[in-house]
Amino acid sequence: MQFPQISRSLRQFTTYLLAIALGVLLIFSTFQVLPSQAEPAPSVTAGDTSKLIAQRQSPANAAIGSSSFVTAAVNRVGSAVVRIDTERTITRRVDPFLEDPFFRRFFGDGFSQQMPPEQQLRGLGSGFILDKSGLVLTNAHVVDKADKVTVRLKDGRTFEGKVQGIDEVTDLAVVKINAGNDLPVAPLGSSSNLQVGDWAIAVGNPLGFDNTVTLGIVSTLKRSSAQVGISDKRLDFIQTDAAINPGNSGGPLLNGQGEVIGINTAIRPDAMGIGFAIPIDKAKAIAAQLQRDGKVAHPYLGVQMLTLTPELAKENNTDPNSAIQIPEVNGVFVIRVVPNSPAASAGVRRGDVILQIDGKAITSAEQLQNFVEDSRLGQILQVKVQRGNQTQQLSIRTAELQNAS
Repeated sequence: MQFPQISRSLRQFTTYLLAIALGVLLIFSTFQVLPSQAEPAPSVTAGDTSKLIAQRQSPANAAIGSSSFVTAAVNRVGSAVVRIDTERTITRRVDPFLEDPFFRRFFGDGFSQQMPPEQQLRGLGSGFILDKSGLVLTNAHVVDKADKVTVRLKDGRTFEGKVQGIDEVTDLAVVKINAGNDLPVAPLGSSSNLQVGDWAIAVGNPLGFDNTVTLGIVSTLKRSSAQVGISDKRLDFIQTDAAINPGNSGGPLLNGQGEVIGINTAIRPDAMGIGFAIPIDKAKAIAAQLQRDGKVAHPYLGVQMLTLTPELAKENNTDPNSAIQIPEVNGVFVIRVVPNSPAASAGVRRGDVILQIDGKAITSAEQLQNFVEDSRLGQILQVKVQRGNQTQQLSIRTAELQNAS
């Protein structure tokens, strides 16, 4: 009677052993399967941690890093950035009324003596060294009409600067200093391959704070001077949100590699965090002409204009108070013709719409301005205009623009 009980106990014990063995087998199988469902951990040797660090860095850390790319960029160009101080004497005309004895009898001699006949104006700007011989590039408005120009290097040395050439139309100037032939030179990049979102680093002396650096991005490209509100210039600016303040004018705008991509030149007082720079490709061409000739010849036609679209023309034509009917076309509307200009001599009239130049359709004032700027002095342009319901072909010979204003 005991044998059946022992046999039953053995069967139960065997079943327990089998269940335990099966559980152990399942546990080891799970350990082998689970890691294959995730990314394998990087294998790093004792002497190589770069892969692990790179995988763990966030995009922001990769861009900035423990040693900032901004620091490297500024160190590359910083010693070539200069401060430019200017002095200008303004002579006041003495009103003959102040010298009249009758006036002196009532107000005394001291009144007229309180108004000095001369006044000293001081200005501040920035610039950067183009080559080892001492050529400095800056803005025209920084040194224009200055009686004295002083250039101060980052190492504290100061030199008297001689203005070699000014171009008001592009707001560029070249200044020469005699400081030997071993000056630091700013590396020049290219503005033709810039993209919106690229890094932008402004270096200069804003508000008199020397060697100041601000960081931003390229906000947009080819922002016309007309859109910026500088109608007397012929430029397509780089727009940036890198802080640009008075005193930054003439200083370099750098890319992330420390190359000059623009010349900081303008700010809008009614805007927050928007600045403008002249593209370096344009500046290089102008600087070469200023160095060679001392000036730059700009062709012009002599019209004030605005971009016309069919929608704008229709809005004007449906206004019962409108004094003129405008062709509902794409083109450039002539607001005014400058007297004795090439356009006036060719017969262009106020109210004309310029449709084509040399067979190429013209659809904006900026396009027309660029077309003329790229032409040669004395070149005859075939201009198609619409006057009322009629179209006419006019021949306009370009002439040199004498005054930017």
